[in-house]
Amino acid sequence: MREEKPNSPSQKNKSAKTKSWLWPIVYSGIAIVFVGMIWGYNAFMKEDSPGMADVAGKDADKGVTVETNAAKESLQYPFTEALLDDAIILQEYYDVEADDEMRESALLVFNQVYMTNSGVSISVKDEPFEVVASLSGKVEAIISDAFKGNEIVLTHANGLKTIYRSVTGILVKEGDEVTQGQALASTTANEWNPAAGTHLHFEVQKDGIAVNPRSFLAF
Repeated sequence: MREEKPNSPSQKNKSAKTKSWLWPIVYSGIAIVFVGMIWGYNAFMKEDSPGMADVAGKDADKGVTVETNAAKESLQYPFTEALLDDAIILQEYYDVEADDEMRESALLVFNQVYMTNSGVSISVKDEPFEVVASLSGKVEAIISDAFKGNEIVLTHANGLKTIYRSVTGILVKEGDEVTQGQALASTTANEWNPAAGTHLHFEVQKDGIAVNPRSFLAF
């Protein structure tokens, strides 16, 4: 019989070298596949999940939208706080449940025709004053009316809308985003309601229906 010769030292060295290279290559391959799976999963989740832009309601590069801000705000006076002590309501919002005096104050008369007031008429010593946005929002409309007085309409979050009439020197335009307290215009007089003198007609609507501004503001 033929005797098998033991492996020579050179053969053993070759085998050891092969094993020393084989396992690092296998481990590296597994690591590359694992990293690729993680990267692919993250990319998939990023596409499917809402990002900062979706959560904020706007492109993340541009920050939080004005409408989102308005949802967190409380309605403020349509003039600066410095005028609060001098501001008075000349004509009330017409509320059918109010007392006789309040309802009488809410009747507007033109050419012997009575009409109910859908907002409040605000005066500051019969002098012009700066009108500011009561809430952050968007300029829906600018209405020019020399008879009734120019009008600014703002839309806000939660179905709210504010209207500022009998104004001049308008500083905004349709489509503008405005922040709470931003200057919009100045007050003036108009021919339709001359009894109020220089004033602001301020109206608040909820889902398209006029509501009493006093329910939001403590005049």
